[in-house]
Order: sequence, then structure tokens, then C-alpha cells
Amino acid sequence: MEDEYRREIGLFRYALIREAADAALSKAERGRLVRELAAREHRRPDGRLVRISRPTIDRWIRAWRQDGFDGLVPKPRVGVPRSDVELLDLAVRLKRENPKRAATHIGELIATELAELDHARVIPSARTLQRHFARLGLNRHPGPAPKAFGRFEAEHRNDRWIGDGMHGPIIGGRRAILLAFIDDRSRLIPGHHWGWAEDSVRLEAALRRGLAARGVPGQLYLDNASAYVGDPLHRACAVLGIRLTHSKPGEPEGRGKIERFFRTVRGQFLVEVEQRGIDDLDELRELFTAWLERRYHRRTHSETGQSPLERFLAEPTGEVPGPELLREAFLWSATRQVTKTATVSFQANRYEVDPALVGRRVELIFDPFDLDQIEIRWNGTSFGMAVPHLLSTHVHPQVDGRHDHDPEPAVSTGVDYLALIEAEHRDATRRSINFAALDQPAHNQEGTP
Repeated sequence: MEDEYRREIGLFRYALIREAADAALSKAERGRLVRELAAREHRRPDGRLVRISRPTIDRWIRAWRQDGFDGLVPKPRVGVPRSDVELLDLAVRLKRENPKRAATHIGELIATELAELDHARVIPSARTLQRHFARLGLNRHPGPAPKAFGRFEAEHRNDRWIGDGMHGPIIGGRRAILLAFIDDRSRLIPGHHWGWAEDSVRLEAALRRGLAARGVPGQLYLDNASAYVGDPLHRACAVLGIRLTHSKPGEPEGRGKIERFFRTVRGQFLVEVEQRGIDDLDELRELFTAWLERRYHRRTHSETGQSPLERFLAEPTGEVPGPELLREAFLWSATRQVTKTATVSFQANRYEVDPALVGRRVELIFDPFDLDQIEIRWNGTSFGMAVPHLLSTHVHPQVDGRHDHDPEPAVSTGVDYLALIEAEHRDATRRSINFAALDQPAHNQEGTP
């Protein structure tokens, strides 16, 4: 084995036994932990899932106590390597030249090269090449190509949510932006958020709201804006098992439903906002929620013949993710190299980590609103919370700060459509609104028609 790979194996063993090797555990407690570890599968650094027997785990614990981390690192093999080192190096160069090349194909390329040079050398097998590529981290396959959708309707609710952003009115001198998701089957809006920017933080707020209220979609379909391709969104989808796809740049097929909804928002909601005049973002959010729930979701859709809410509720209610799962999904992550002093630096902060991770690239898991608490993970295993050593930044720059709103004078109106909807939304079952009265002419200040 190469020295680097042997250290990876040693770190894998340490991550597996670190809890069971705690000297504070009783014999019974340690035995229970060892049995649990032996009953599970564990992923080795080369990606294989393996089971480790109880005697082997006990042997690793004894080696750790006797020699520390070095006791867990496999000893180098003595003897002549079976595979030709020069051919392995050639295979690595071919793989890096074109990562899409499979091990079998690379073996054929090497065989062709040797045949032309008239060399009779043993070519490494495809399995040997695969293991070698795995040790060097070269087996990362590119994700599937984005799928383009034409005129299409999902078979079931929550099969597919389409997301996008829309620029809204000027409020307090700033442009408000709506981020929303629409259920492809029912046209219901499961999640939305009004904010000042079209970024990953606001997108996550819209998505999290929808997940907590309407369940988990099988697929999210977005365009290629920076807010929709960032690491936070990819991590949330991975945790929740959501397939994330994007439309091709310049080819917005499949986003027609969300764009049609935005036209409805402009034609039925924003025209009233402009007429009324709103100087507070929170007020805009409250009015939009009232309009959405009391009007849009309950009005018959021209294509489906049903209201979005009726069509969505026609199928059995699915499970919504619990608060702990949602919190895990929307934590952020970053990768950092552990220094020789067992520390990592992040956003001008320095944290102390487990000394066994020195020289490793570890994953930092954190709430972007609280950088005081960061969990350290390596190879999918938690190594506990990092110890803050030097803190100068407590909130991630991408989410730092809330903006004040400079109020604008309200526009005097005769009929306040949004206020009526808001009142109806708050007290829908206790009060009936005489919409016929809205057709009556407005009274003057003296109360005469």
C-alpha cells in the first residue's frame, strides 16, 4: 500500500473504534458498543462496504492503547509488487486526461500502446485499476446531464417542484424579490419567500417552508442561477433524498408553470400592491400569504379544472420531515485541511480538532447563523465539535445582517382589495364579506355618496 492510503486505513480504524476505546467505559458498556459496531456495515476509504468482526475490533482497540494512532496504520508489505508501477502511472495519466474513461477502456488503451511498442508486459486488470483509482480519488463519476422537459405534467403530487425567482415591487427604496416553488401536478405553491436578494439563503427559506408544510418532493427543477447551483442546496437535497436537476442555459423548457404563476402574481396581486402602496416587507409577506391561501389556491385552474388545493389534497397526505431532519438538511458545509497543529481556519476563525485528523481534508458542518458551533466530519464519521480557538466572525457573511426599510407615504385608495383578503384569511370561518358592496361608489369625506 502507498503511505497515504495506509494512513487512510488507520484513520478509518480510529474513527470506527474511537468511542469504544474510551477508557471511562465499563467492560459491559464497551462490549455492547463493540457488538453494535460488528453488526453494522462500514465504508472503507476505497468505497467498499465491509463488516468488521468483534475480535478484529478488540485487536484494534488494544493496538490503539499500546501504540496510539501508529498501531492502527497497516505495516507496509515487503516484496515485489504484482502490478507494473510504470503501467499504473500510465493508467493514472490516462484517467486524469479524460475522467470519463472506464478502467476496462484504459486497460485496452495500455494494451494497444504496448502492442505497438512490441512489449510483453503484464497489464493490470480492470479491478486492479479500479482499486488504484479509488485510492487516488479518481473514481468520481460526473452527475447525470440535465433533463429537458417539454409540455409535461407529473403523475402525482410532490413528484416534481419547479422553482424560480421573480422581481417584485420597490419597497422602501429597494426591489423585493419573490422566490417560489410550484407543484407540477396540482399547481399549488408549497413554499415561497419574499426577500431582498435572489440567493441561496432566501431560496432555502422558501424550500424549507414548503418541506415543513407539504412534504418532500421527488425532484426539484431549477434554472442555472447562482442561487440554484450552490453547495448548500445540493447538500439539503442529498440529505432529504431529493433529485436536483437544472434546465440547460438558454433553454427554459419545463419552467412554464412557474412563469405562468408569476404572471398571475403580477396581474392579480402586485397590481393591488402598487395601487395600495406598501412600505414594509413583512406587510408584503403577510398580504401575499393571505392572497395565496384565500384566492390562488382556491380558484379553479383553467388547465386542470380543479383548484390547486383541491387537486393537491386529492391524494393521500405524505409524511413531512421532522424538525431534526430539516435542521440537518439545511446546515451548511465546507471542506478544510487540518494543519500540523490540529487546527482548521474558516471565515477568519480558527478551531481546534482531533489530532488524529492532522493532514486530512475534513468537512465542517455548521449553521450559517452561528459559527461558534462547528461539527467536524471525516469520511462520513463525526469527530465531535470543533473547539473555538480564535473567533472574530460569528455569522457567515452570506447571511449577515438585516436591512432597515425607509418608509414611503401610503397611497390613499378607495377599495382595499388586499386588506379584505387579509381579513378573510384571518377570520375566514367567522365573517362573510359582502363583495357586492365593493361595486358601490366610494363615499366622500362627509359621508355622502
